[in-house]
Order: sequence, then structure tokens, then C-alpha cells
Amino acid sequence: MSDLIYMDNAATTRVAPEVLNAMLPYFCEQYGNPSSAYAFSGKIAENVAEARRTIAGFIGAKEREIYFTAGGSESDNWAIKGVADALREKGNHIITTAIEHHAVLHTCEFLEKHGFEVTYLPVDSRGFVDPKALEGAIKPSTVLISVMTANNEIGTIEPIAQIGKTAHEHGILFHTDAVQAFGHIPIDVDKMNIDMLSASAHKLNGPKGVGLLYVRTGTRISNLIHGGAQEYGRRAGTVNAAGIIGFAEAVRLAASEMDKVSAYEASLRDRLIRKVTEEIPYTIVNGDLKERLSNNASFCFRFIEGESLLLLLDKSGICASSGSACTSGSLDPSHVLLAIGLPHETAHGSLRLTLSKENTEEEVDRVAETLRQIVERLRSMSPLYADFCSASSVGDKGKGAI
Repeated sequence: MSDLIYMDNAATTRVAPEVLNAMLPYFCEQYGNPSSAYAFSGKIAENVAEARRTIAGFIGAKEREIYFTAGGSESDNWAIKGVADALREKGNHIITTAIEHHAVLHTCEFLEKHGFEVTYLPVDSRGFVDPKALEGAIKPSTVLISVMTANNEIGTIEPIAQIGKTAHEHGILFHTDAVQAFGHIPIDVDKMNIDMLSASAHKLNGPKGVGLLYVRTGTRISNLIHGGAQEYGRRAGTVNAAGIIGFAEAVRLAASEMDKVSAYEASLRDRLIRKVTEEIPYTIVNGDLKERLSNNASFCFRFIEGESLLLLLDKSGICASSGSACTSGSLDPSHVLLAIGLPHETAHGSLRLTLSKENTEEEVDRVAETLRQIVERLRSMSPLYADFCSASSVGDKGKGAI
């Protein structure tokens, strides 16, 4: 569709042409198994090693601290289950937050069924974890703290360095789900006191099906998959050479243009937020307005259902979401929006728009205007909105965010 507007880059991004070109030789030309002993495969193994070095350097890690996986969800599972298993004799308490991705939350719920205790820290109305509350939740049995770098729904960037410092002061391992942040904000695992980090290539114009888990040297973590010597013996399975090469190229591109792209995306994001809040009454902006991913604009529109909003946006050629792609199709309101204190009826009217360097001001303006028309149409059919207007004694119906 030539007039398609894609604003769901938190769900996935377009593979960059440079990434595709870097990957192509590894399908039909350099197709050997990197684990094989002959020279044909040896060159591929060298290229995979170089890709590992590139990605490690991007976050200040060592080459042997990068383990390739099939994506962020696998990396989250491995980090949490792996540490829980390896440190079971030391303790059975894990601390995380109420707004984590379900790859973290569901993994913690799984462990609760197997004798572990999990503390789910609350967040404030902007989505921030209170470092003091986190420190207060630590017990002698705490073996792991897992807090995401930036929220995938509302874009709030957490005080990761401070949280990691607290963890280390108490001798506790710190894991962060950096899937949304990796490639979009600077990350240094040493300066930010990170022991384990999850990331996924397809969130930064890389291919789907490849991710990583950074594991600091000396961290006790059980192996993920048994059966071979791949990934330093910790995750068996044939090496995804094409995916890894593509991941490294996506990282190279991100490193070369991060500041420029972030500034451009932030200008579009701020324009979008300004237009939507000025032109659509009873709109709430979710998340913090400053400590926020540059491409994230998250809203709640009172008196409407987000599902209807998405369907009408789709008919207008606009790709958006109501939250995480992993919960698409769920009739329940977002756990993130509930955690920041929004009532169920408001959380049901959520919309997440996530931009990229490919979007334009013209597209932002078209989306804002289309949104205005759709919200007006849906509210005109809403008995809740009719009742609200009838009961309201305020002349101005509240333009702007509330």
C-alpha cells in the first residue's frame, strides 16, 4: 500500500537494506555450518565472531559475554530461570516490577509455582520504579533483580544505573530487559551496573528470530539448551549465521546514527503529542514526558474502546497498536496502564504510536487529523460520552490532556 503509514515500530521494524545485503550471502553462498571443521565453514565462523565483537563493543561488553538467542523473550526466560536454578541453594526471592514485558512476568509466575517468591514492585503514575522501594524489598534470600530499561508500552526509561548499583551493594545479580531500548539509547553494562541484558535484533531494523543475552563474566547461570557446544556450550543448536551477521549490521547502523535519529524521532513524537492533545479533548498521555524513548507516543482516549480505534485506523492505512504486540487480541486492559493508576474504562481506550526515522511530519499531521475524526465518530456513538456531556456543567469540554 503506497499510502501506508507505519507507526508500530515498537512491535517490529523494517529490515534496513544494508542489513539485508549483509545477510544475503549466508543463505546461498556462505551457507556452511559455522561449527564444522573445514575451511569453507571456518570463514563463516570468523565472521560470526566478528559480529559478536561488534555487538559486544556496542554496550561495553566482552566478546565471550554475548550469547545469541532466538530473541528477547528467550533471553528473558534464560536470564531469570537460569539464575533461579543456579542460585537455588542461595535463595529463592526475585524482585521485578508490575510493568515488565510478559516474557519476564510469566517467567516469574512460572517460578512461583516451583517454590520461588517474587516481589512485583509498583510504579508511579509516570511508570517509574522507586529505587528506595526496591531497596526496601530486598531480603536475605533475594538472588535476582530484573527491571526493564525502557517500557515497551509507555516508553518510560527507568533509572537503571541506580537500580543496578543498589543490587550490587547487596550482592544481588541485576538483569534488565533492554529489548525496546537497545539501539535507541546509549547503554554501557559497566557504567549501568548490569549483569545480564536481553535484546532483540528486529527492534532496531535487524532480522526477526535473533537476539542476545549479555552475561557478565563470573555470573552463575544454568545452561539453556543441552546438546552441543554452540554459544560456549550454554545454548546448543546450529548457529544462525545470517541472523547474527544481520544483527551486527543493524547495531553498526544504530551506533553510527543514534544521536541524529533520536533527535529526529523526538521532534516527530513531540509534534504528534502536541497535536493530539490540543485537538482531541479528554486525552491522556501515558508515561513520562522527558525520560522517554524518543519514538514513543502513548495515549488513552476517554469514552472509547481501543479495539474500535485500531480497526478504523487500519481502514485509513495507519498501523498502530494498543500496547505490546505480545498481548494483541486480548480483551483485558494493559497491565502497564493499570499499574500506573488508570481505571479500567480509561485503559481500554489506549493507543501506542511508535515512530521511526522513515516517518515524516506530513504523516504525523495526517495521523493526528485522522485520530481526531475517528475519536469524534466513536464518541458520537458512545452512551458513556453522551451521559458525561449531559452531566457536565463545564462550558469548555476540557481540551487538552487531563
